[in-house]
Amino acid sequence: MINTLTSLLQAASISLSDQQKQQLVAYVGLLDKWNKAYNLTSVRDPQQMLVRHILDSIVVAPHLTGSRFIDVGTGPGLPGIPLAIVMPDAHFTLLDSLGKRVRFLRQVQHELGLTNIEPVQSRVEAFPAEPPFDGVISRAFASLTDMVNWCHHLPGAEGRFFALKGVRPDDEIAALPAGYVSQVVKLNVPRLEGDRHLVIIGREQACG
Repeated sequence: MINTLTSLLQAASISLSDQQKQQLVAYVGLLDKWNKAYNLTSVRDPQQMLVRHILDSIVVAPHLTGSRFIDVGTGPGLPGIPLAIVMPDAHFTLLDSLGKRVRFLRQVQHELGLTNIEPVQSRVEAFPAEPPFDGVISRAFASLTDMVNWCHHLPGAEGRFFALKGVRPDDEIAALPAGYVSQVVKLNVPRLEGDRHLVIIGREQACG
């Protein structure tokens, strides 16, 4: 599986250390093992997980700004765990409301020795951001308007929302509340069918 991951990384022009590659593959192994009992993801094939979960997560790393992030509705740790592995100097809070997912995240944290993640079981509306975060990340979590409304208390004044999306969500962008501006980055995910986009949202005064 390391060879498959290496070729995917080369195709995406991403350079990682051997240890980072081993951690990503070990994470896929744990996801595959726990998935049989906990139904954490609909993707069953570990080779497909490399494309649809690992690569799909880490291609956004160059576009993230700041060092403290929260991954809301992280599920089994996507994109937060792959990002934490490739961005060891940043810290990721992994937020999910389901206990079985958070138990899995703690197991991953223990087995991979990840010191820069903090799994938390909470609903996003009830989670206090103290201190506030540089970035709020979500993948397949909600509409952009819901993300901004539910998570408005999480980023600092200069903070950003980073939403991982499939097709370019122009209707959602048009429906954003007043006072927010967005930019859209088209992502390149080798061997993945369909479009991928990153929507970066900030408050107007912070981006102006």
